[in-house]
Amino acid sequence: MSLPQRAWANAYLLLILTTLMWGGNAVASRMAVGHISPMALTSLRWVFVCALLPFLLRRELRQYAPVLLAHRWRIILLGALGFTAFNALMYLAAYSTTAINIGILQGSIPVYVLIGAFLIYRTPIGWMQALGVAVTILGVLVTASRGDVATLANFSFVPGDIWMIIGCVFYAGFTVGIRNRPAVPGLVFFTAMAIVACIVSLPLLGLEIWSGSIIWPTAKGWLILAFVVIGPSLLSQLFFMRAVELIGPGRAGVFVNLVPVFAPLLAVLIIGEQLALYHGLALVLVLGGIWIAERKLR
Repeated sequence: MSLPQRAWANAYLLLILTTLMWGGNAVASRMAVGHISPMALTSLRWVFVCALLPFLLRRELRQYAPVLLAHRWRIILLGALGFTAFNALMYLAAYSTTAINIGILQGSIPVYVLIGAFLIYRTPIGWMQALGVAVTILGVLVTASRGDVATLANFSFVPGDIWMIIGCVFYAGFTVGIRNRPAVPGLVFFTAMAIVACIVSLPLLGLEIWSGSIIWPTAKGWLILAFVVIGPSLLSQLFFMRAVELIGPGRAGVFVNLVPVFAPLLAVLIIGEQLALYHGLALVLVLGGIWIAERKLR
């Protein structure tokens, strides 16, 4: 195998593992119910990440500190939206919706990114992209309504689906925002945002403790937390950044569309959730809409 072929093969493997871990995060959020509360999982996740990365990257953080400080408000906003708010809402959503729904709804993020880029940067949206947006939003509505037209008419959605949709909008804002991220290595930028996420999550943890709804990790909760820290928080970031180096951000970004495929499969295999007909329809609409919207971009 030639060097370019090996690089592509390595990138594909890294991206498949990355999206598997991201899909697994949806399943972990559901498994965490009753074993570790949403804000405890969110906060402890970033506490453990920040117990490791800032120490390992202390020299790089000092080296790029002037650049990071110059962009501190952007980093604070991105860390709060993409890392704290998105994950907190996902883990909260798991208390009233399924991991399958969480995974499918995550698939709508690229379309929200397209809309956000238009609103903030006035990036034009062609008619094919507009059609893709409409088809994907229809898939989101099918997911949130469980395929029941009466639910749409009465606007009586399950709270977890609403929380997840809001979380996806926040993550889309994060994705649009990193378009103009400071000129520092990716891992340094990620570490800076992780520090922000850790600090911002502490008041949410305090509120959960004050309200009496805190669930400190059980034995199973610690295993879930370990997976979330090692997989979605650390390894997936390293894998994704390496894949971007090998084949570029455009091609690597397309693999994110595997998350709403892997999450339902993992939910069925690991926790025994049941796939319904509306799940298949919603998945086709969400992925089909993204495919239509991305045709011009490719």
